[in-house]
Amino acid sequence: MQAFVMRSIGETGVVEKERPEPGPTDAIVRPTKGLICTSDCHTVHGAIGEREDLTLGHEAVGVVEEVGDAVELFEPGDRVAVGAITPDWNSAAAQDGHPSQSNEALGGWKFANVKDGVFSDYFHVNDADGNLAEIPDGVTDHEAVYTADMLSTGFAGAENADIPMGGTVAVFAQGPVGLMATKGARLQGAGEVIAVETVENRKELAREYGADHVVDFAEGDQVEQIMELTDGEGVDAAIEALGADETLQDCVRVTKPGGTVSNVGYHGDGEFRRLPRAEWGVGMAEIDVVTDLCPGGRLRISRLLRLLENDRVDPTKMTTHTFDFEDIETAFDMMETKEDGMIKPLIDFE
Repeated sequence: MQAFVMRSIGETGVVEKERPEPGPTDAIVRPTKGLICTSDCHTVHGAIGEREDLTLGHEAVGVVEEVGDAVELFEPGDRVAVGAITPDWNSAAAQDGHPSQSNEALGGWKFANVKDGVFSDYFHVNDADGNLAEIPDGVTDHEAVYTADMLSTGFAGAENADIPMGGTVAVFAQGPVGLMATKGARLQGAGEVIAVETVENRKELAREYGADHVVDFAEGDQVEQIMELTDGEGVDAAIEALGADETLQDCVRVTKPGGTVSNVGYHGDGEFRRLPRAEWGVGMAEIDVVTDLCPGGRLRISRLLRLLENDRVDPTKMTTHTFDFEDIETAFDMMETKEDGMIKPLIDFE
């Protein structure tokens, strides 16, 4: 089969690989639609270390091709979504309420990390009954593929932010995760949503997804603008959706004492992240800093699919470009540079 891989740090290509085989509890899926994520670019540039011919990609939906003997809920021909994070559901971490960290930190992150990802003619899913979700008839593959990561991660940013009904929230960065955090904040009942972004088409989408204000950091200090919008009080919650040291610091700077900073950004460089001492109340301002890694699993993905089925959100507005699988290298190169206003590129495998 054909697979789009990380040959080594800084190098990608399409290679021939053997089709994977399922274990007793696993499934093999033939992808129909996929999405390229900026974190794939981080991986190729060495964020998680050296890899050799590792198949890239963690966002895909498709059709079940084969299942192991112990799989009970799915069979060949089923149209399914699978989360970017595929936990081992019998792990101690999963039983303790942290399935994304199964067996080790970030242990649920398997695709394009410790095993081949989804950018191939077929891909392998561990613990199929726990990690696959059937796509409802009324939901398109294009819609469903956003449940793999962008919807789950962005919404988790809002869920973990502990936004009071009618409360204020600032969402730093309006890439796909930030846009879904903005939408998630509205679904969570935020009374005022402030988006931070400078790219015009992302600013426009932020407003469509529910931002009441868009702060453009190219037009002045973003902290000062947010404090002005909140009459100097700051926000109840801030969501970091970029993965940068300065952005995390600014989240603390704009959050009220007793508020929450929710991080869903991928911090792919540097050894440390800093917190501003004074705004953090010299460590005692009761500002919670919480993190999450893209919740996965059948229940989570099924709930997100229900939101799509009932028209609560349309993530396809983020799709700016579409490519056939044979053109995935071009799509990947464009995603790295965000050329031509790219927000999210859809890969068509059929």
